Amino acid sequence: MNNLKGKVAIVTGASKGIGAGIAKQMAAAGAAVVVNYASSKEGADRVVDAITSQGGKAVAIQGDVSNARDVQTLFAGAKKAFGRLDIVVNNAGIYQFAPLEAVTEAEFHREFNTNVLGPILTTQEAVKHFDEAGGSIINISSVVSSNPIPASVVYSATKSALDNITKTLAKELGPKKIRVNTIAPGGTETEGVTAAGIVGSDFQKQMVANTPLGRFGQPEDVAKIAVFLASDDAGWVTGERISASGGYL
Repeated sequence: MNNLKGKVAIVTGASKGIGAGIAKQMAAAGAAVVVNYASSKEGADRVVDAITSQGGKAVAIQGDVSNARDVQTLFAGAKKAFGRLDIVVNNAGIYQFAPLEAVTEAEFHREFNTNVLGPILTTQEAVKHFDEAGGSIINISSVVSSNPIPASVVYSATKSALDNITKTLAKELGPKKIRVNTIAPGGTETEGVTAAGIVGSDFQKQMVANTPLGRFGQPEDVAKIAVFLASDDAGWVTGERISASGGYL
């Protein structure tokens, strides 16, 4: 296990799914974790309870990452709870799969506000809170940023934008010792994917058939990579995009 002892992490959208998996894995590696959530306080509290019951440190803080004031409140709460900040995981994301003719202006802005503006606002705020040792920003993208699927024109575009945000900010923030990297998960079994009817569907079977490692991903598959990128072991890694997809590209 990579050692994150003494570090403090904010994980956005961490009340369930990949975000919850990352929060738990970082806590297991020794980090104090801020479990951010937009609306599901119950889910966030469950994640906090899971961490603290194992002797870890965690607090849940509400905040919409697409709202600058909420982001400021989130970071102020993290500083108040744990006194410092070392890691930010931009996991909060939303999607709605629909064919081109069904795309609306409202849905375009809803997804771009959370998936693109959100990571910009959180990174902007993180820079103010990292100390002279710098920090690690980890953006959660998707394999659809490079291999889009039908009916995902808006979502795929947001994740492509996020990949380029990573590359741009890695260059811009490198002189401040702030590393910025992307993880691009493939199909991952989460509450949202299950609710959308993907688990057990022909679509899932097709994805698994095209995945060299022969299965759907689990949140912990992504979380272990996030822990590595947050750790000093990845101190020479920035501007990178790591696919966490079992080979599905």
